[in-house]
Amino acid sequence: MFRLLVRKFLEVFLFLLFIMFVSFLFIRLAPGDPVLTILNVDELSVSQEQVDDMREEMGFNDPLPIQFGKWLLDFVQLDFGTSYSTGQPVMQMLLKALPATAELTLGALLVMLLVALPLGSLSAVYRGRWIDTFSRMLSIVGAAVPSFWLGLILIDLLGVRFGSLPTMGRGGLDSLILPSLTLGLAISSVYVRLLRSSLLDSLSQEFVRSARARGLSEGRIFWLHALRHSLPPVITVFGVSLGSLIGGVVVIEVLFAYPGIGKLVVDAIRQRDYPLIQGYILIMAVVVFVVNTAVDLSYRYLNPEMKLKEKEAHR
Repeated sequence: MFRLLVRKFLEVFLFLLFIMFVSFLFIRLAPGDPVLTILNVDELSVSQEQVDDMREEMGFNDPLPIQFGKWLLDFVQLDFGTSYSTGQPVMQMLLKALPATAELTLGALLVMLLVALPLGSLSAVYRGRWIDTFSRMLSIVGAAVPSFWLGLILIDLLGVRFGSLPTMGRGGLDSLILPSLTLGLAISSVYVRLLRSSLLDSLSQEFVRSARARGLSEGRIFWLHALRHSLPPVITVFGVSLGSLIGGVVVIEVLFAYPGIGKLVVDAIRQRDYPLIQGYILIMAVVVFVVNTAVDLSYRYLNPEMKLKEKEAHR
């Protein structure tokens, strides 16, 4: 376990260095000038001298390696810089918006579990029955429908026509229902099919037939043996598809005007707010690392074969 964590931390160190350099370079080479955005050139009369002075003050006249070195030095001191648009510390803005994104992500995952676990399980247990056909058709439709279109439909039905749920902003739990439903239903289709396939494979294994021969009940066989054996592939795919989930959160936050990190970074991109964009990329890179590490550790717990192989390797 200790060796795994050390290896993971070395990997994330090199990964963050690579991400920092590539993101810094691409952001600086992207079209648009943050100085013109800050000075609001489209609405105010600004001289070229003012533009040049601002660019010099912000360090944009320095070569890119020097700019990156200064930014990296600040990052080592846990200073992500100051937002160009608000003048607030980037870390403070990200930490303030993080709870809203965490709420939305957890809500979507809860919806996904409530949809994928029953449908995937029933589809595998009652293979070829109407529930199997229904769940497969539902998963195909869910995979084909874009999340933003599903969100617009839910806004029209539950927010506008029935007026039962708020459609924008962050308030109580009721404001979390529509965005969580939208994102959770959008991602659940993948896991319904994956869980069904994994369960069918588990139910055909020799250990299931042996459990039935010992007289164990079907419920005990399913929950303690088949389901546990089928979870590692599902968890692995979740770790791989985490980037898609993060992208989905960004889309949903913009659609529902939910004040999370995703909406914050979209506004930052419009305003060419380099420090805020850079801080978002690093925060998401750390989140991906943490989740993937948790996935690896849970995979070791759910798959005893990995523990046996590691013990044999250390002998």
